[in-house]
Formats: sequence, C-alpha cells, structure tokens
Amino acid sequence: MINRFTLFDHLVINNGQWRSRIVSIIRKNWTFSRKIGVNKLKLDGLNFSTDKFLNTKKSKNTNFTLILGLGLKENFISNTGAVKVICNEKNYTSVKPASILCLGLGWFPKTPGGLERYVYELTLRLAKNKDQVELCGVGLPEDETNIPITMTNLAAPDTSILQRLWMVRNNFKKTRIKKPDAVNLHFALYSLPILDLLPKNVPITFNFHGPWASESQQEGVDNITALLKKSFVEQRTYRRCDRFIVLSKAFGNILHQQYQIPWEKIFVIPGGVDINHFKSDLSIQEARIKLGWSIERPTLFTSRRLVHRVGLDKLLIAIAQIKPKIPDIYLAIAGKGPLQTSLQQQVKELGLEDNVKFLGFLPEELLPVAYQAADLTIMPSQSFEGFGLAIVESLACGTPVICTPVGGMPEILEPFSPDLIAESSEITAIAQKLEQVFLGEIVKPSQQECREYAVNNFDWDKIAQQVRDVILA
Repeated sequence: MINRFTLFDHLVINNGQWRSRIVSIIRKNWTFSRKIGVNKLKLDGLNFSTDKFLNTKKSKNTNFTLILGLGLKENFISNTGAVKVICNEKNYTSVKPASILCLGLGWFPKTPGGLERYVYELTLRLAKNKDQVELCGVGLPEDETNIPITMTNLAAPDTSILQRLWMVRNNFKKTRIKKPDAVNLHFALYSLPILDLLPKNVPITFNFHGPWASESQQEGVDNITALLKKSFVEQRTYRRCDRFIVLSKAFGNILHQQYQIPWEKIFVIPGGVDINHFKSDLSIQEARIKLGWSIERPTLFTSRRLVHRVGLDKLLIAIAQIKPKIPDIYLAIAGKGPLQTSLQQQVKELGLEDNVKFLGFLPEELLPVAYQAADLTIMPSQSFEGFGLAIVESLACGTPVICTPVGGMPEILEPFSPDLIAESSEITAIAQKLEQVFLGEIVKPSQQECREYAVNNFDWDKIAQQVRDVILA
C-alpha cells in the first residue's frame, strides 16, 4: 500500500524547476500539501479523493495523474510503491482565471511603502495571469489608466478615522456587484468595517505584514487606549480569516504566539522582487557617476523609513567607530521619516558630515542605480523586520547585504551569505561586521552570484503564483 509516508519517501524528481515545490511538499504531511494545491487524483479515468488514494492498493506500473491547484498536470507512475514524477511542459494546462478581491492600503506609485509595494506587485501579477482582480483601498487613484486591475477607492486618507471607516464600509457595500472566488486582506484597520459584508463560503486570506499595535508601541505610541484599540482591531479581523500568509517564519511565530493563530492556518511565502526593474545592468563606476558619488570611496547604501526600529542611530555610531581604520567610508541614506532632524544632528555630533549623506526620497527609477553604486547595502534593523524587502532588491541589483539577526532577514541571507549576518543588533556587532568586510577579512559574494540568488528565489512572478495557490486553495 502507498501511504503518506512511503509516497514521500520514494518520490523521484525529474524536473529541477519543480524541485523546491515538491521538496516542500515532502517535508509536510499530506493534509498540508493538499492545502497548498492538490485538488484531486485521477486513476485510470476515475476520480479519487486524496484520502482514498492514500488507502488504495496499486498494481505495478499503474499510471495516474496528479492535478495541482495551479492547473498543472504531472504524470505519476506507481512501481511497487515507488512514485516517479514526470514533469513535461507539454502536459501543462492553462491556469483557470479566478475573481479575486484584495483590500490594501494605498497605491504604491502614489504612496510609497512596503505594504503598498507588495500589494501593487501582487495584484498586477495576478492580473497578468488573467485573474479578475479588484483592489479596494484608501486614497486609491480614480483616474489611473492602462492597468489590468479594477481599483475601488473607499475613502480619502485625510479624513478623520471614524469618518474614514464609515466611508470604507458604506462605499464597499455600495460597490458590490458579484461574488469573488477569494478574498485577500492586507490591513486590519480597513478590513474591520467590511468583515460582515464579505460573502459567506468564500475563503479569506490575510497577509500579515506585521503586528500593528506592537509596532506602534515601538515607535513611541504610549497611549494605552490607542494600543488596546489597535489590538482589538487585529484580533477581531483575524478571527474572521481562514488562513494567513507571512513573509517569514519569524512573523509566523509572532502571529502564532501573540495572536494564537494555529500553525496549520499559517503559510510562509517570502516577499518578491521585480527582477526586470531591479537588475545589474551598470558597473559600480557607471552607477556612481550617474548619481554623482565618489568612484573611489568605500560606499554603503540603505533605503529606509527614518524611524526607531530600523536602527540608523546605531549605524551612525558604528560608522564613527570604524572611521579611524576606514576614514573614507561613505554612507548614503535614502528615505524620509520623523527621525530625520535628530539623525542629522547626530551626524554633526559624531563628526560624520563628510561620511554620511541623507538623500531624502529617492525616485523609483534611481533606486536600482543606488543599489548598484554601493559596495554593500546595510540593514541595521532593531525590531519588527518581517522580511527585509531592501535585501532582495539589492541582491537583484548584484550588491551584497549586511544585516542584523532580526526578524525574517536572516532567513534570506542564511542560505546564501551567512557571514554577512551580524552577531547581534548591537553597535559593536554592526561595526565589527562592516570592518571585516571592508578590510577583506570576509569575502563578499560576486555581483553575478547575488543576482542569480535573487532571481532563483524571489522573482515576483514565482512568488505571486505561490500566493495565488494559497488564496484559492
């Protein structure tokens, strides 16, 4: 008999493209693998449920087909308990389009941010798959043309919070036309007013981008009432959801431990990068000339919102500590935020005016150039770094990254360049790692190696398909 254990133990893979997918299935039990895409089995023209399949005796060389949720067919041959996977492009069928309702925050080109960029990239790729995608949000443009998704602006972002939530609910209710195949939520606050309006018997997936209440507390919000309200909003929203997507195991742990979400409802899918936008098409000299940076100086780059949790204050002290050994070190900081004035004052106090430059908001078209102009990208985060999108952006541009061992960032670098993960998030550890790299004590991965790792593991086209599998499971 082929049971769930002998099936996985004897799985042979003939197609490298699907190796990671099949291996990930092997590592889980059959129930989990069904959730990520297995719909039904077809044996000699007859349909079988997965449970019946696991308890059916097979004769030698019985042929059957496993039909995945992706709409991709893979032929299997049973040979006295050994299962062989034969993947052939000719066997693949087209993916059936679906109707997907997404609720996000703003629209990325208009309101830059990690969550906004994620939703932007995801919805465009779902639409590329011919899915009918409706994105609801606050402050969405109503005159956007030449985009393959439907955008429904539910409220203006500059209204009071109570008025905004009322508008979200009222406008969502008025604009409902048909029942979607799946619902994908990304922000608890704007999800709460519409929870009871969402159609029954339609799977609801929540993309957990971080603990909203805890992050607010980290950034100095000490109003207990406000924190309790945010926690209530999160808990109430999550209770309505069927499954959750997190960008890292670190955030999966937070979702499980702080919000008591069972692990069987949590799916870890990393963030993605647009490999056609973030690419290594310039030499480091060409990139620096384009930005007006010095060609000779050892250069660090970081693109961050200027808030406490990203650790820029500690990075500046680390730069001051290694300056005696690396006097020409140069740090370029892109981004805006409430700490800009205090950080600029800190630069003066540390005597780093010639070593640090605040670039402010960097236009999207120049961000890949800045990554390519740097010797290293630095991510000195102190808390709540669920993934570290800037890491994969930098790698896609061919530039290696140093990070602190915080949140999901080590999960990105551990398989590729573990030597570039600092021992801790403390100043001394950041300074030590920078010094080791710039003095040649640690070998950096090459531009080509960085690019290949990003393309093979974080291409948005592949990531979006994984997210789609979960949303429509």
